Amino acid sequence: MPTISVDKYDLYEALGQQYTTAEFEDLCFEFGIELDEDTENEERPIVDGVQEPPQLKIEIPANRYDMLCFEGIALMLNIFRGKQATPNFRLAQPPSGDLTTITVLEDTTQVRPLVAGAILRNITFTPKSYASFIALQDKLHQNLARQRTLVAIGTHDLDTIKGPFTYEARPPKDISFVPLNQTKKLNGEELMSFYEKDKHLGRYLHIVRDKPLYPVIYDANRVVCSLPPIINGDHSKISVNSKNIFIECTATDQTKLEIVLNMMVTMFSVYSQDQFTVEPIKVISDHNGQTRITPNLSTRTQTVEVDYLNGCLGLSETAESISKLLTKMAVVAKPSEKDPDSLIEVTIPPMRADILQRCDIMEDVGIAYGFNKLPRINVTKTVGAPLTLNKLADIVRLECGMAGWSEVMPLILCSHDENFAWLNRKDDGNTAVKLANPKTAEYQIVRTSLLPGLLKTIRENKGHSVPICVFETSDVVFKDAAVERRARNERHFAAAWYGKASGFEEVHGLLDRVMAMLRQAFLTHEEGLSAPIDYKVTPAHLQRDGYWLEPVDNEPTFFPGRAAAIHARIGGKTVRIGEFGILHPTVLENFELKYPVSTLEINLEVFL
Repeated sequence: MPTISVDKYDLYEALGQQYTTAEFEDLCFEFGIELDEDTENEERPIVDGVQEPPQLKIEIPANRYDMLCFEGIALMLNIFRGKQATPNFRLAQPPSGDLTTITVLEDTTQVRPLVAGAILRNITFTPKSYASFIALQDKLHQNLARQRTLVAIGTHDLDTIKGPFTYEARPPKDISFVPLNQTKKLNGEELMSFYEKDKHLGRYLHIVRDKPLYPVIYDANRVVCSLPPIINGDHSKISVNSKNIFIECTATDQTKLEIVLNMMVTMFSVYSQDQFTVEPIKVISDHNGQTRITPNLSTRTQTVEVDYLNGCLGLSETAESISKLLTKMAVVAKPSEKDPDSLIEVTIPPMRADILQRCDIMEDVGIAYGFNKLPRINVTKTVGAPLTLNKLADIVRLECGMAGWSEVMPLILCSHDENFAWLNRKDDGNTAVKLANPKTAEYQIVRTSLLPGLLKTIRENKGHSVPICVFETSDVVFKDAAVERRARNERHFAAAWYGKASGFEEVHGLLDRVMAMLRQAFLTHEEGLSAPIDYKVTPAHLQRDGYWLEPVDNEPTFFPGRAAAIHARIGGKTVRIGEFGILHPTVLENFELKYPVSTLEINLEVFL
């Protein structure tokens, strides 16, 4: 969890109360955070001839982005203590009446397609609040923005630049400006060389360095505001005396873009002359026909059941009392008009991005009530049990181990060639989940078969005596547009036999053993099929559940004439669950294996 350092006495002043270390530690515990250290009695560094004031180092949950700064911690603790109401953040029209615009050009889709912005008017900074403003940007960059790869924040003194702004992508040589805190003008290529060994900025160069175009934000006079995600221009740098702050964020992730911008404006709009007001920006994207107003400071409303909250926490509170508890957690709650006794309507402000589901609301109720005050819940109500799928996989593992096969556990990531070309398979583009930015060629996609991992394991252990008999029961992943996350896991079982003989009968025997253990009968023409012995099997001929084999000649992974597809009738449905056979010599050559290999792979989820 991130640890945030705040000035001890400044925080106590913001809270309107002086605490002993023990008292403040108790307050942190009640709120669900932790006081890690109080530096009052420790040796503190001297900066510019002045000793650093005592610091409170506070550990906060990783998802509480609204508490990554002094302002957020003070605000949340004051609301929790009932000293302050949840702020009403709102958008304010600019003095001129016309919104400032950022026009997005189509070329930005090649490098960093998303942008958003906001303006904080009539800000009054102190040296400490200014330092907190800069520190929050850095913490968001490291935390939610994943080292600026997902989101990059730029802040500018609006009085030094002029809108409307444009967000473009241009060749590096065509971008020329004086970087922040420098005096010499550099183009894009020179900037990369200049900051290559910089300890702070050098780590971000790789994000755009190899791109043919670099993102850049210009003002109306073609002054470079920033080259995201690397550095701002010196022309528009902010200072403690800046009054009007232009905030721009560029991103590759829309959700995180909105969260980061909301955190910046909600935390520091407190210093505006008109508190908690933010001037929006109009983002115009003519190439895709989208025009947006940012930031989005609207609240979200969620309805949650009283019985659910009470049942999870072992309470018997009314909707009214639960609503009062939730008010301490910076949300607005009230009994629902539809059913005031059974439902609570919760309004979530824009800075509470951590509240996603009703379980998050339940957690807030528990914090507000006091986890140390919750009644003991009878453990008989929550009896643990393995997932059915995991239990099935464990049964298969046990049987294979008893049959003398060794279990292996390769990584779920593999190279594209290992998953397709090395198995003589073609990628249709709609099967495998690919990594957007793989660090090595060995980890490019999420596997769609267990075979590459088994064969690589054999390759790395081929110095051992043969035969080598290995198996794995684990997940593969497929693209699936029908589900929300656009991908689904599927539990497979696979085995590989490597030796001087083909081992086909060994793999066949293991299949029969696993199927017998799963209580799946082998269907023959004499039992289970109504068709003549020379008649092709179809679902209409099946009399009962079980499995059967059919020869396949169109599987390039296997030696011609030495492979079989495994079909099963389960619960009245007929499916192909897998295949087994002797691998093709080219597959053996790709994996550097000199002896024959027979493999088996089936989908276990059909047996649930």
